[in-house]
Amino acid sequence: MSEEQLQAKMTFRKGGQKIRPLFVAQINDRFILAVYQGVISELDILIKYRQKTKARWSRIRTPKHIHWAVDLLIKMHAEREQTKRFLNFLIGIWNETIPIRSEKEKQESLTIENLLGSCAAEIAEYQELEKRGEYSIRFLILLAKLLMLQEKTNRPDAYMFKKLLDALLEGEDIFKIVSTASMGKRNR
Repeated sequence: MSEEQLQAKMTFRKGGQKIRPLFVAQINDRFILAVYQGVISELDILIKYRQKTKARWSRIRTPKHIHWAVDLLIKMHAEREQTKRFLNFLIGIWNETIPIRSEKEKQESLTIENLLGSCAAEIAEYQELEKRGEYSIRFLILLAKLLMLQEKTNRPDAYMFKKLLDALLEGEDIFKIVSTASMGKRNR
């Protein structure tokens, strides 16, 4: 799809207003990911996506931590060591992620080059994990980077994303992982 078609596909109405994405990327033939202006602050971002199932696109969805956590649990069940290496890679990204501090930084951050440009080797390295679960590695890395930016920008002392990565890596029981992933604002 062209940029214009992607923009149109990810535009929605809320409160009688058209909400257009600040950034949109077609990940593959099954996923489109978009970023919108959030409501917490001028620097806040809101992440949404569409998934193609069979011959049609889903409604626009907001990804939840539980969605990608379950996907990683499925991948972990099939390829434990490779999934652990992937989780360590994501923890490394977490440690390097800094909050957005200005509108200019926000605009610069929201490009496919800045979000995925340095990850080509990792996308190839973890390609095998795509055989299990719902999400591609490219989608998971992009989603993770955006969720990290969102969380750290809104609350620099936030820890939910990192706590969930650690719980997955340490192989904590599924109930603790699901609890951590689904706590939402109470766990930020």
